[in-house]
Amino acid sequence: MSVNFANGFWKCWVCDARGKNIYRIVRKFGNYQQRQKYLELQGRLDLNEFEDLFRELNNEEEKQQIDLPEEFISLCNKDLPMDTTDAFRYLSSRGIGRREILKWKIGYCKEGRYAGRIIIPSFDMEGDCNYFIARSFVGHQRRYLNPPANRDIVFNELMIDWDEPIVLVEGVFDAIAAGENAIPILGSTLRERSRLFQAIALHDTPVYMALDGDAEKKAEWIIKSMLKYDLEVFKVPIDDEDVSEMGVEEFKDRLFNSRQIKNEMFFFEKMLENI
Repeated sequence: MSVNFANGFWKCWVCDARGKNIYRIVRKFGNYQQRQKYLELQGRLDLNEFEDLFRELNNEEEKQQIDLPEEFISLCNKDLPMDTTDAFRYLSSRGIGRREILKWKIGYCKEGRYAGRIIIPSFDMEGDCNYFIARSFVGHQRRYLNPPANRDIVFNELMIDWDEPIVLVEGVFDAIAAGENAIPILGSTLRERSRLFQAIALHDTPVYMALDGDAEKKAEWIIKSMLKYDLEVFKVPIDDEDVSEMGVEEFKDRLFNSRQIKNEMFFFEKMLENI
């Protein structure tokens, strides 16, 4: 392997892997103490300082905290009302079992504004609820009725390990199906000034793009933005299916067959498409 410490370039002459950030090698093969030591030697700013700078740039409040609906009933409880059958049946139809219910702290409401809806909360790094999605399981015309709160968050950041690759998906049910370290973008796109994009850039986290097949243009725009920051981006072959409709094993196979998007090849392929 060749490493240029002056400009950060590295290349493996065996597998032809290469990059412009030595920290990616340290992060992949080093332990926690070695990663911290490398950052210390590089004189990196503390991540909290970066976060403060970004917040100041965006002129946004530092923290969003909301309450779950008063009528919220956790499906994680042992003693549950008799009328939970429909909620469990709906979750089961989407491949969500006891393990996922416990992990994602899923509940529902049988009364109030969110009656007949599955509630999936999001928790920030400090364990406080900062958002939730409310999905109908009784046939409401409006499938989703989410809270009047800012969606510019990292959904369930409490569960994210930024030292490991993340999987970007569209919605929360996609994230549940995708497994560990999956994050829903909760919107039509992912802006460079968003908290999620900034967190990815700050941590230099590899990204597996797994947006639904009908969001190809959206995925291309996000990939283009990430390549500008020299992030490692992989495209998961989704085709015309939704992630939430795949089985766990099927999605694992797709993840395994992902291909890395190289900066020069991405723009070359886009150029050919326009000829």
